[in-house]
Amino acid sequence: MYRWLLCFRYLRTRYIALASVISVTLGVGTLIVVNSVMSGFSAEMHDKMQSLASDIVIESHASNGMPDPAGHLEIIRELVGDQLEGASYTVNTPAMVAMEHNGQVVTHQVNLTGLDPETYASVTDFGKYLLHPENQKQIDFALRDGGYPDRDRQYPWGKEYRDWHLAITKARDEEQARLEIAEREASGISETVDEAQSGPSLGPMFPTDLVVHDPVVDSEAGPTETTDFPGLVLGIATSSFRGRDANDEVVDYFYCRPGDDVRLMFANAADQPQSVKAINQKFTVVDLFESGMSEYDGSFAFCDIRTLQSLRGMVDPISGQRSVTTIQLRLVDGADLNAVRDQLRRQFPPERFAYNIRTWRDMQGPLLAAVQMETTILNILLFLIIAVAGFGILATFFMIVVEKTKDIGTLKALGASSGGVMSIFLSYGLTLGIVGSGVGLIGGLLFVDNINPIAAVIETITGQEVFDPTIYYFNEIPTIVEPFTVVWVMIGAVMIAVMASVLPALRAARMHPVQALRYE
Repeated sequence: MYRWLLCFRYLRTRYIALASVISVTLGVGTLIVVNSVMSGFSAEMHDKMQSLASDIVIESHASNGMPDPAGHLEIIRELVGDQLEGASYTVNTPAMVAMEHNGQVVTHQVNLTGLDPETYASVTDFGKYLLHPENQKQIDFALRDGGYPDRDRQYPWGKEYRDWHLAITKARDEEQARLEIAEREASGISETVDEAQSGPSLGPMFPTDLVVHDPVVDSEAGPTETTDFPGLVLGIATSSFRGRDANDEVVDYFYCRPGDDVRLMFANAADQPQSVKAINQKFTVVDLFESGMSEYDGSFAFCDIRTLQSLRGMVDPISGQRSVTTIQLRLVDGADLNAVRDQLRRQFPPERFAYNIRTWRDMQGPLLAAVQMETTILNILLFLIIAVAGFGILATFFMIVVEKTKDIGTLKALGASSGGVMSIFLSYGLTLGIVGSGVGLIGGLLFVDNINPIAAVIETITGQEVFDPTIYYFNEIPTIVEPFTVVWVMIGAVMIAVMASVLPALRAARMHPVQALRYE
């Protein structure tokens, strides 16, 4: 009992012990806050990566794609069995999109993906990132009459905007044609009205020998009822950029919006290099895609798979069989993705098939590894704060041993064992670790729970944004408190405090009572 009484007496009367407690508190609190924020960002990233990519992707590297996809899928179903939850086909190709904005042409490189509207939702959560509520339920590449979110300060979206925009464009072109005719007549140059009324277009920016389709004429994937061209879903970072207005408010400035026509240029699916041609096709933007990750929002465009297969020549003219570039699979919860991937690789060996079979983690491996490495390094660096507190405890205990030499001699003369004297200082270190880590735990959890209001206060004081929404596309700082992380941080802090008290405790335990009583 005397051990704990002396321990608490030292703790109450020594202000230097308070400094050690504060050091441990700051270290534990900082580690909890940093790990919670990193876990929040990591969870957001993992959720979006996994929801935008299927569990396993079988990708064909052949330019003309993968023939007989239905036969491939039948083999896959027999191989995977009950672990297969959903499957879908896609066609992927690099493309260049051109958008007309205020008389200027804005170009952007994209990955054009043709997807199957009926089955794509079974392998990804793509739909929940579309802006139109009806498309979130079931993607449709037809331009809707209305119902789009109010994201644009200038124009409403949809068919109403398209009709208005086409009327304005037609009036502008007619006025320009009239002026050109008048100028030519004044200069003695004759030109037919039909030639002059052709008006400006995005065509001249591309080579003149392209295969042009305006519009697509296809019985399965032709024009919809509300648009002359195939429907296209663009990433929001492709069709706009996020900035600030004169009032320093975050706004999106759109190059194009649902209802606008854009041009896409991409290669056909030729099986011989000399047969490769560029396709120049007009599309009508029917919706926008916003996941919050610039890697997807700024580099992807989506259309109906049948449209893209027809444009790229991936339909066999004799059998009518359509080729695809990827088969995407989603497995049931708890399935071993790596095991299924390895099974498929054995079934489709690279010696025979030009296929790349990967899980979603394989595709995002470098990014996931970088985030994990960053989290590990931050934990190591922040743990040094607690290590510094441990050295403070070590120095404090050595001072106490020197100052209390006679008291230690008295205790040993009265019968206290060396183990009992040692346990006094070990208990002192244990108490400092528990108190410091406990206060740090409470403070860290309170900070995490109120991190966004605290960030707002810091922004008000400093005049600088802590969390810039133009960069992260998040409305608030994401945080997740993981119990396992909290436990090991607490245990680590207590262990450092106890280990720092071992050497002073050993010195006190080895003191001879006679020499200690004669110490001056």
